[in-house]
Amino acid sequence: MDLNAKIYVAGHRGLVGSALMRNLQGKAYTNFITRTHAELDLTVQAEVEAFFELEKPDYVFLAAAKVGGIHANNTYPAEFIRDNLAIQTNIIHAAYRNNVRRLLFLGSSCIYPKLAPQPMKEEHLLTSELEPTNRPYALAKIAGIEMCWAYNRQYKTQYLAVMPTNLYGPGDNYHPENSHVIPALIRRFHEAKLANAPSVTVWGTGTPKREFLYSDDMADACVYLMNLPDDKFVPLLGQDRNDGLAPLVNIGVGHDLSIRELAETVREVVGYQGALEFDATKPDGTPRKLMDVGRLNTMGWKAGTAMQVGLAYAYKDFLAVNS
Repeated sequence: MDLNAKIYVAGHRGLVGSALMRNLQGKAYTNFITRTHAELDLTVQAEVEAFFELEKPDYVFLAAAKVGGIHANNTYPAEFIRDNLAIQTNIIHAAYRNNVRRLLFLGSSCIYPKLAPQPMKEEHLLTSELEPTNRPYALAKIAGIEMCWAYNRQYKTQYLAVMPTNLYGPGDNYHPENSHVIPALIRRFHEAKLANAPSVTVWGTGTPKREFLYSDDMADACVYLMNLPDDKFVPLLGQDRNDGLAPLVNIGVGHDLSIRELAETVREVVGYQGALEFDATKPDGTPRKLMDVGRLNTMGWKAGTAMQVGLAYAYKDFLAVNS
């Protein structure tokens, strides 16, 4: 990407989008197009089409989405499938109509089957059943991948989907009910520390294993991929094939830890001294979700932020937001 190219980051104020903005700005990109939700409703096709026709971006990072943890996915399944399908459909089609050079579509590791082989490879997509608790969201994201692939094949567009593992970092959602596991744990341990509570209860048994990626590492991988030369980027797109390997690249760290180990680490970072308990009546979700990041590592990129360091940054951000 030329440093003066027009770059549209959809969802620029969220966890993913804000990390992309920091990374791009740090690499001296300056020509950004951004809109808040109040300025542009991405679920409204006419608004999105008018925006693209006016701005004509060269590159698009599609980071806008409705996201949440197990509780939110269970509570609002209609919103999760409806809003995500609308956002990605509107943006991908408008990008095609307005000759966007490259588009990067950000998904989630929940696209992979509940009982996928571990670690999960890109070719495991659609090989067995999804985890029921987030199936509406996962199906929306799978549709986005398929749409990128279909446009690449029919129109020779250059749309790549990336699947980050579980993310955390500055700009996260710390809502007590609708947040993901790391921000939820940070809030719970912080509030328990302030209240001198004797214990903190975590949903589930603590045995499921998860992989976590610091958001700024994710952004660096995305910008790295968007800057690949044509001879490396185009073969990823599936423009001339429909063989089961979608235009898809996993982004992760390549190792995981149990929810119990995660909770113990967050407790240490926050400085909470009380006990840790687990509520086995609450759902665990998928037993394990570890990404195979061999495809990305082979291209020359690896994550660089250690978990303890990333969590310290995340807690600092939480304190700044809630001070």
